[in-house]
Amino acid sequence: MADPTTPEPGPETSRAQEPGAPAVKNLSDNDTAELLRDSAARLKDELGKVVVGQHEVIEQMLIAMFAGGHSILIGVPGLAKTLLVSTLARLLNLSFRRIQFTPDLMPSDITGTDILQEDPESGRRGFHFMKGPIFANMLLADEINRTPPKTQAALLEAMQERKVTVGQQTAELPSPFFVVATQNPIEQEGTYNLPEAQLDRFIFSIRVGYPEEEEELEIMKRTRAPESIELSPVLSEQEIIRIQELVPEVPAADHVYRFALKLVRRSRPEESESPGYIRDSLNFGAGPRAAQYLMTAAKARALLRGRFHVNLADIARVAVPVLSHRLITNFNADAEGITPQSLVNRLLEELTRENTKD
Repeated sequence: MADPTTPEPGPETSRAQEPGAPAVKNLSDNDTAELLRDSAARLKDELGKVVVGQHEVIEQMLIAMFAGGHSILIGVPGLAKTLLVSTLARLLNLSFRRIQFTPDLMPSDITGTDILQEDPESGRRGFHFMKGPIFANMLLADEINRTPPKTQAALLEAMQERKVTVGQQTAELPSPFFVVATQNPIEQEGTYNLPEAQLDRFIFSIRVGYPEEEEELEIMKRTRAPESIELSPVLSEQEIIRIQELVPEVPAADHVYRFALKLVRRSRPEESESPGYIRDSLNFGAGPRAAQYLMTAAKARALLRGRFHVNLADIARVAVPVLSHRLITNFNADAEGITPQSLVNRLLEELTRENTKD
């Protein structure tokens, strides 16, 4: 079978290897927060040279990345999903690999495999682990739902534990490590549903919509190939890691935690406080990992906005991408066109009204 991967773009070395780069570990929390705010603005400017519009998608991707999580982009073909991910890798000077998921893709095509080699000096034969494309800072799993569950499962350990086990050998993945998957929501033939256990490991499910009219006109007028556009790297690997270390330290008041917790618990149809429309529409709600991701993403958003504290608006803005792919609708909801996104928004509206009354 043909090699399903594409090599990483950009220079072979990263800014983290430049003289003086390790000093970023000594940045204070305030300096790191300021670095993130300024870098986010620069990232958006640089991405704008290649990708037109999609501002909400870009912000959500940055939140997921700085929160240390993986994301899945859901949208029809031609919306620059792959271009956005590869350009982001260029701007962050991260090693990047793209895997085109196909029905005949095997787990070893992702993780790597043991190969038999002969030592030229001793003539002795032995097995040598050949690393797969997953050993990169940013992995693009293109059309992830086109491969069978057996191959999809090859990503589970990597996404959760940042390591890969092949045979008797376990290898650590590089840091930082992100999986960004893409999925076409309208094509059903030749596709496989992602297992709930794998969906739960994505911090964000990001909906990529059509561009606005003026944005689409700008896309039509552009003639230069994206690869020919000169971009200025924004962050180093160590700066990204330092930001990820800071995110959990962002404080939040108890009422913010309670708001997030109520939102998650009311999404479960078996909970006594769940509204009737949740019990009527869902088979399963969000689990404890969703509550953790909700707070982590809100903290990352607060830093992106230049704040070192979380407010209710942060929770509200990340609730849909965090929760929507964790809510399993039943037949009645599907028949009536009720989506997980609409249910999350309805829960948010009710909780916000309750909070205002209090």
